[in-house]
Amino acid sequence: MRSSEHAFMQPQAKQDVENAVLSCVIFKMVNGFRHTTHGVQMNFRCLDCGSTFGRLRADLQCDACGGLLEWVMEREVTVSSLLPPPQDFNLWRYSALLPPTEDEKIISLSEGGTPLHYAENLARSIGIDELFIKNEGKNPTGSFKDRGMSVAVTMARASGARVIICASTGNTASSMAAYGAKAGLKTVVVIPRGKIAKTKLAQCAEYGARIVEVEGNFDVALDFVRRNSGTDGTVVMNSVNPFRIEGQKTAAFEICDQLSSAPDWLVIPVGNGGNISSYWKGFSEFMSIGAISSLPRIAAVQAAGASPIVDAFKGNSETVKFYDEPETVASAIRIGRPANWKRALSAVRESHGVAVAVTDREIIEARKSLADREGILAELASASTVAAVKRLASENIIGKGQTVVCVATGNGLKDVAEHTETIETDTISSSRELGRILTSI
Repeated sequence: MRSSEHAFMQPQAKQDVENAVLSCVIFKMVNGFRHTTHGVQMNFRCLDCGSTFGRLRADLQCDACGGLLEWVMEREVTVSSLLPPPQDFNLWRYSALLPPTEDEKIISLSEGGTPLHYAENLARSIGIDELFIKNEGKNPTGSFKDRGMSVAVTMARASGARVIICASTGNTASSMAAYGAKAGLKTVVVIPRGKIAKTKLAQCAEYGARIVEVEGNFDVALDFVRRNSGTDGTVVMNSVNPFRIEGQKTAAFEICDQLSSAPDWLVIPVGNGGNISSYWKGFSEFMSIGAISSLPRIAAVQAAGASPIVDAFKGNSETVKFYDEPETVASAIRIGRPANWKRALSAVRESHGVAVAVTDREIIEARKSLADREGILAELASASTVAAVKRLASENIIGKGQTVVCVATGNGLKDVAEHTETIETDTISSSRELGRILTSI
């Protein structure tokens, strides 16, 4: 029998934490990030040309071709290397699978350890047996971005960064601002004017970020940011930063621990393409160390008005045709030029998955269903996954007996006020009227 919420696997016995933690390193800025101690080599690999480097340039790009980089884990890790979950659980349980750093240098707000809800009511209405919601809205600032930010800000401060900067439609900005505040760093968020939820903007302000608006969309903002990366100790915190991917992959580890296996399907919203890449890397790494025996298929979900990755997948194309004017009510995935499109497409194809575009109407209806049937209020981008599951189940792509996990990337309180239609209420003047309402329900 499924419980309504999965807990993490309990340790079989106490382990010596000192023996479980691998050697740590401190980074200094010397033409980029370099390793310094204990013989732990930091290596990065270009996702385009395959070149490898022992340092990370300030602009986070490949020396040879300018492509995106990923951190390469070159130490041997086994399941027994992972720390047992402490009472105050967070993503750093998986430190053996993360870029090495000293424990006292970690910038953390207790991110990770988010619940995996068994959505039995939604599953029944859709016609499948096992549907789970990985509720990333439970993270400190209300979105999955906190995972990547914990690792990326930790590494940025260790490198001697003075300022951290990002382009954002909201969640990245509020998360970076929070972790920057904790780390004592200056933070600058660059946002498209008028295209960010007010609640997310308010978060940035409260955390003390310098807010800069640009005319245009997210893609214009990111271009401005990348052109200024490395300026006077400035580090970019968007998902072009490989350390963001490392933090976000821990959600895949958690899902496997919560289910005691990998799901058959992972259904995830896709904007800039970083998160889907993170999950696929996480599942693949867990497979490589023997923590799971199979890999999930991945369903990438985009809004119909901003679906360059879906278009490329369905067209069997090796390139992506960008959207100059992406449009959808789901602002978190309103991105027309995803920086991580290559990794996102690879994740779908390597997992033998699918890519699906859903309409704004389907997204809005799915959020309502998730809220009034499961009690989970997710932001619109998150609800796109539920809309996709309905579609894929109706087309028999997702089977009735398969285990499905939807990633709810952000808390619905971040944007619900701006997209909720007129709310119907009843006005009464006596307790008798209230009684009539109760008997009519």
